[in-house]
Amino acid sequence: MKRLMQLFLIGAMSFAAAAALAAVAAGQPATDFTLTDITGKSYKLADLRGKYVVLEWFNSECPFVQKHYESGNMQGLQKQYTGKGVVWLAINSTNPGHSNFRDEPRSARISKEWKMVPTALMLDKDGKVGQMYGARTTPHMFVIDPKGTLIYAGGIDDRPTFSPIDVKGAKNFVVGALDEAMTGKPVSTPSARPYGCSVKY
Repeated sequence: MKRLMQLFLIGAMSFAAAAALAAVAAGQPATDFTLTDITGKSYKLADLRGKYVVLEWFNSECPFVQKHYESGNMQGLQKQYTGKGVVWLAINSTNPGHSNFRDEPRSARISKEWKMVPTALMLDKDGKVGQMYGARTTPHMFVIDPKGTLIYAGGIDDRPTFSPIDVKGAKNFVVGALDEAMTGKPVSTPSARPYGCSVKY
């Protein structure tokens, strides 16, 4: 039994180490991936060169995610920046065996009910893309510039709570990164600690 526990811990540490190594840091080229959205359309990151891209890790059952949708904050950001040509990809890496998993039809209903307006909502069922980026929480946000460089990775803002009231007055790091980069300025906060529910790999 003790030996089995040791093997389990070694495996867990190896997985954590692999995930850490796979994580892309701000300033590095964003790792390419291909995912299909809930409507069946395929997106390849490399094909989006020339555009700003936002990756939003999503789980409808997470109260931290609900905070940003109940307040209208996330939909507002999606609408504002897709209107400026930004590609906004909401990615759900929840394992199909987990109680939080929502399949394509149910995800489509949630998207409609919540009035979500990302460019695409995708299910990363095997978790490969999430692990590739080191996505740890929902939401966990990443911003990629037109050259394919990751210019921001971390929490959406500086208020790590699940209360919608705290959206107002928060310093939004995604907004900061996009607005600075789009006006030719260096990103003043390229990374921040992510907060929220753990990604249900």
